[in-house]
Amino acid sequence: MSDSSALPHRWRVGDRRRVGPVDRFRHPGRVVAGGFALATLIGTGLLSLPGATKSGERASFVDALFTSTSAVCVNGLIVVDTGGYWSTYGQVVILILMQVGGLGIMTMATLATLLISRRMGLRARLFAQAETQAVRLSDVRRVVRNVVIFSAVTEFVVAVILTLRFAITYDMAVDSSIYHGVFHSVSAFNNAGFSLNADSLVRFIGDPWVTGTIAAAFIVGGLGFPVVFELLRAWRHPSSWSVLTWLTVSVSGVLLVLGTVVLTLSEYSNPHTLGPLSGPDKVLAGFFAAATPRSAGFNNMDVSQMSSESWLLTDILMFIGGGSASTAGGIKVTTFGLLAFVIWAELRGDTQVNVRYRRIPEGTQRQAVAIGLIGVGLVAVSTFVLLGLASHDLDRIVFETISAVCTVGLSTGITADIPDSGQVLIVILMFVGRIGPLTLGSALALRDRTRRYELPEERPIVG
Repeated sequence: MSDSSALPHRWRVGDRRRVGPVDRFRHPGRVVAGGFALATLIGTGLLSLPGATKSGERASFVDALFTSTSAVCVNGLIVVDTGGYWSTYGQVVILILMQVGGLGIMTMATLATLLISRRMGLRARLFAQAETQAVRLSDVRRVVRNVVIFSAVTEFVVAVILTLRFAITYDMAVDSSIYHGVFHSVSAFNNAGFSLNADSLVRFIGDPWVTGTIAAAFIVGGLGFPVVFELLRAWRHPSSWSVLTWLTVSVSGVLLVLGTVVLTLSEYSNPHTLGPLSGPDKVLAGFFAAATPRSAGFNNMDVSQMSSESWLLTDILMFIGGGSASTAGGIKVTTFGLLAFVIWAELRGDTQVNVRYRRIPEGTQRQAVAIGLIGVGLVAVSTFVLLGLASHDLDRIVFETISAVCTVGLSTGITADIPDSGQVLIVILMFVGRIGPLTLGSALALRDRTRRYELPEERPIVG
C-alpha cells in the first residue's frame, strides 16, 4: 500500500482542509435561512417582553412571532396595530428588524451573485461580468459598504422630507415628526409596509409630498442594488445597460403605467376609495395603488372596499413583484420579463431567446420557468390549506396568500380574524416567500450537471 504522505496535500487521508469564508458560502440557502431565522427568533423574544406593548402586558407568542417575521421579512402584514398596540420600545424593535431584514436581503442577494460568478468557468465569468456588470469577489467589502451607505443616504433624505412635511403641514411636534419620518422612511425603502397610523397612509391619499416621497423610496428600494448603481453610472446611455437593468426598468415601467391606468379607472367612481377625490388626486392615488403591490405594502385607500377587478389586478402585480437583488418580493420582474420573451420566441418559431441583442442561455430560461411554476404551485397549495383554516371568501384568501408569499403586506382586513393556526401558516409563507426566491435562484444557478450520455429523443403531443 502506498504511503499517504506521497499524495497531494488535499488528498491525504484524515486531513481536513481549512475552509475560508467564501467556502462557507457555498450553500447560500443555509446562510440566508439561518440568518433570517435567527433574526426572527431574537425579534420574537424582544417583542414578547412586557415593555414591548403599551399596556405593559406580554404580547402573545403568535402576535410576537407574526410581527417579528413580518418585520424581518419586510412583509408588512400585521395582526395588531403597530402604532396603537406596541410601545415606543416595541416600535423601535420593529424598526431595527426592518432595517436588518432589508440590508440582509440586499447583501445576501449580492453575495449570492458573487458566488454564482465564482462557480462559473473563466469564459462564462468574463461574459457574465461584461453583461451584468457583476463585481469581483475581491470587491465584496466594497459592495457591502456601498449597500449600507446607499441605504443610509436614501433613508436620510426621505426622512428629512417626511419630517418637514409632518411638522409644517400636519402640526406634529418636532420629536414626533422626526420619529414618524424616520420610521416611515426605513419602512418605505426596505419595502416593509409598516406604518404608525392605523389606516396606513389613507389620511395622506391626496398629499403628493407624503405619498410621492414614500412611493419613490420603495420604488428605488425595489429596483435592486445592481440596477440602481448601474443606472447611477449610465442613466444617460440606455443602450449600454445590461439585460438585467433593461428588463427591470422596462417591465417595472410598463406594469406601473398599466396598473395606474387600470386601477384609476376601476376605482374612479367607487365612493369608498377614489370617488370623493378630485381628478389629479385620483391619478396620484391610482399611481400609488399601482406601485405599492410591487412589495411595498402601504395602502392609501381601504383595500377591503376595492372592487373585485382591482383585487385581481393587485394579485397579479403582487405575484410579479419587484427587481432581483432588492427588498421586493414576488417572482421578480426579470423572471416575468424573461418568461414573456420565451413565449414570444416560441410563438415566432425562433430557436433562441434574444433580449436586446443578447442571447439568453437555456439554463436561465429553465430557471425562470421553474421559479414561475413553483410560485404558482406554492400560492395554489397555500390557498387551499388556508381556506380550510379560515372562514373567508376565496378572493380574500387568495389576496392574503399572495400578499404573504410575495412579501407585500397588503390585506383586505382579514389577517387579525384568521385563527392562530392560519396565522402560523402565514408566518411560514412570509418566511418561505422571503428566502425562497433568493435561495431557489442561487441553487438553480449553481446546480449544473453534465451527463455523459444522451437518451433517445421523442416528441410528446403538447397542447
